Amino acid sequence: MKLIAAFCAAVIALGGTAILSAPEAMPKTENYILIIEQPQSAPQDAEEMIRVKTDSAVLEMPEEEYLTCVVLSECLPSFAIETMKAQAVAARTFSAKTAQSGKHEDADVCADFACCQAYRSKAELSERFGSDFEAYWEKALSAVRATKGEKLYYNGALIDAVYYSCSGGRSEAAVAVWGSDVPYLQSVESPGEEDCSKFESVISMPIAAFREKLSQSGKTVKFSLFPQDWIGNTVRSEGGGIQTITLAGAEFTGTEVRKLFALPSTNARISVQGGEIVFDTLGYGHRVGMSQYGAEAMANAGSNYREILQHYYSGVEIR
Repeated sequence: MKLIAAFCAAVIALGGTAILSAPEAMPKTENYILIIEQPQSAPQDAEEMIRVKTDSAVLEMPEEEYLTCVVLSECLPSFAIETMKAQAVAARTFSAKTAQSGKHEDADVCADFACCQAYRSKAELSERFGSDFEAYWEKALSAVRATKGEKLYYNGALIDAVYYSCSGGRSEAAVAVWGSDVPYLQSVESPGEEDCSKFESVISMPIAAFREKLSQSGKTVKFSLFPQDWIGNTVRSEGGGIQTITLAGAEFTGTEVRKLFALPSTNARISVQGGEIVFDTLGYGHRVGMSQYGAEAMANAGSNYREILQHYYSGVEIR
């Protein structure tokens, strides 16, 4: 009995429960069975939730569902799975960083692509894709699950994982667009984006409309007799965008020009052709961070999602 008591104490010390199955008076001649109950495994972590601010309400949903919706809202369903994985990690990082910043008082992120990132609900995506929805959903969901929990960090902190449609051949450094140098948002080559419908755009407007826009810019402008003379010196960034340009005697930044004339990007050439001002532009979006069509080109060339992310976000960790 002393031996059994000692064994039971040892089992309990190891985390199990020892139960003796025997009558109160145990004859010395009987054999006894020792039953050991192992402790139950710990419950799985609760599913991550996220609060999304839409036009009508703040919706709380599983992060997995939200990210799958973002991937299908931001990517073409025909994109390679490695492109979708890269998008999933970027979107997860972006939403976590936005939530951390407290940008929205009552939500983690919003559904406005101009403010946060594109989000269409599962119902909207189902209506959009029709009979193909289930296949597309499973594809995007697999990309989200394959990268579960993964985010992008620089020096131990979440990065601003910004992205855009296409760059026109080379991305832009953050300093050229937003004025602040960010070590992981530098200008890099981005070949193979020609499949983007807005890789190259030509926008024109009457000279009179161009003059009116400049007059309303808030700058001190002076118009000479010949419109060709209104377009002065242009300084370009490493990414090819307009750093500064002189228009009608006033200096404008590339972002000011893009906003003033609603251009696809800052990578623009301005000329006078007949009675019109013509903007020849390359790329679509702010062109900082990851190019979605560049990511697709890399995936089709054999790169995996980690290689894609570490190409567009310099020196980052994925963990």
